[in-house]
Amino acid sequence: MDVLVVGGTGFVGQYLCRELDDRGYEVTALSRNPHDADLPTGVTRKEGDVTDYDSIEGAFEGKDAAVFLPALTPLFEPDGGNEMHDVVHYQGTKNALRAAEEHGVTRFLQMSALGADPNGPTHYLRAKGKAEEAVRDSDREWVVFRPSIVFGDGDEFGYFTKRLKQIFAPGVPLYPLPGGGEKAHFQLIWVKDLVPMLADALEDDEHVGQTYEVGGPEVLSLRAATELVYEAEGKSVTIVPLPMPLAKVGLPVLGALGFPMGGDQYEGLDFDNTPSHNDIDAFGVDPDSMKTYGEYLGVA
Repeated sequence: MDVLVVGGTGFVGQYLCRELDDRGYEVTALSRNPHDADLPTGVTRKEGDVTDYDSIEGAFEGKDAAVFLPALTPLFEPDGGNEMHDVVHYQGTKNALRAAEEHGVTRFLQMSALGADPNGPTHYLRAKGKAEEAVRDSDREWVVFRPSIVFGDGDEFGYFTKRLKQIFAPGVPLYPLPGGGEKAHFQLIWVKDLVPMLADALEDDEHVGQTYEVGGPEVLSLRAATELVYEAEGKSVTIVPLPMPLAKVGLPVLGALGFPMGGDQYEGLDFDNTPSHNDIDAFGVDPDSMKTYGEYLGVA
């Protein structure tokens, strides 16, 4: 199988390229800056921007399958504002689908997000929801994945935690979290547990036309995850509850002053990021075999 990984030099993309290469596939990684990425020598690199159709169209030629991974983090407001979610997630997906159809790429796997909904509460979730609709309306053999937050070396969740520490309380064991970090819950999934499932979905016809919500083996609150990060550093922390109504007002104000969070990010902390049913069983995965966030940090 010849697979194009769109966003193949990103966090998940690099792991997936290695997994597919290990399975003996022909793999091409497409991204805006592919040349400095840590990829196996057998992986071909192509340069292109999903927001520019002409720059990516040729990379789809001769491919059997395409995986669409480009994503802007929902944890911080992106450069260019929250409207960029629509540009990258929705318009970018449409461009990739158009190129896949132009070149007869049979299978199309899209990385979406839990809570994706065209009428969702944030720009991120609305753009992801519209992208899902575009994928399902295509004539490709599609598969959609909706993971909870993915962790591993180079992940955004660890960066998010460190960034807040730098902004709010550098050198001080106080950490303000909206709602005390108890409002939002996550079912964090290790990237090395996720990518074999993505690869299996490309191989097995039984996954065509399916949407999978996947998460790790445990549910953690934002508070619990933050405490694990501090424990892994050998430090203690006092979580300072920031009342949700105050956070709703304060984060957009801070965003206007340059702090990379705003109303969208508040909304993202106001609901759980957990699957309604963990579809890992569709891939024969036992939760007990998966890595917890604490195990990854070395504080299980």
